[in-house]
Amino acid sequence: MQLLKEHNIKITPQRLAIVHLMDEYGHISVRDIFEKIRENFPSLSLATVYKNINAMMENNFINELKIVGQENKYELVKERHSHLICKKCGSIEDIYIDTEGLENLVSDTGGFQIEESSVQFLGTCKACAAHSSQ
Repeated sequence: MQLLKEHNIKITPQRLAIVHLMDEYGHISVRDIFEKIRENFPSLSLATVYKNINAMMENNFINELKIVGQENKYELVKERHSHLICKKCGSIEDIYIDTEGLENLVSDTGGFQIEESSVQFLGTCKACAAHSSQ
């Protein structure tokens, strides 16, 4: 609740439920949020969920994670990180690596001013690799 206040986001029961789901699942789609939140708010519309997500993104409270072949996922803003994405099961894990050197190289080489970056590593997670080797 305090985090919403710090980001100047009006506190509503629906927004608290969305934040709780993001905290619980880490990376979650709007459709999954909608399905899970309707259990407690049956009159809530999908449009309202999108409106709340957009308001939280505008206030830099959540990030949107765009993944080719999957629905966009959303996560609470955390310290800077990248993602490990399993192409078999779709799981997403955070990985904390320093990308500053890569950004400096791109900026220095191409004269491109980087405002933000997103690094995704696609492959096979440990669980799927173990399952396929059996």
